[in-house]
Amino acid sequence: MTELAAFIESWTDDQNGVKKAFLRLKTVLEGLQGATVNFVPRPPTSYSLRAEPHRGRPVITMVDVASLDGERFLSVCFYADTIKDPEERGDLIPGGLLSQDGYCFDLDSDDEDAVSYVEARILEAAVAFSLPEEGEDSEVDNDD
Repeated sequence: MTELAAFIESWTDDQNGVKKAFLRLKTVLEGLQGATVNFVPRPPTSYSLRAEPHRGRPVITMVDVASLDGERFLSVCFYADTIKDPEERGDLIPGGLLSQDGYCFDLDSDDEDAVSYVEARILEAAVAFSLPEEGEDSEVDNDD
């Protein structure tokens, strides 16, 4: 069993649906062509899923599972210049994503509207890295 599978299996207390939101975002990350999803556990502080592109910056997005007062929540972070936050739901964190400005969005439940908003930011960030979603054709520029 992988570390990620063991982590998911051990996550049994999920009254607010945070695990459900995590699994949904995990599926979105795994559907990004041209990216690899890695699990970086740092117990007991956080457990991080990182969508890493094959070129360019180290990550497209990080989905961290963190705890506050015994309650788990997700903090989903992006480079500030790869997304827009039209509804101003995120927090701008100067130098907060691998020493670069980032936006982070906290999810403390599986609220459909909130999870969909973050999912849209993931897809937006993937476009900034020129990564298609699963099933889409990627355009290749052969003029280089």
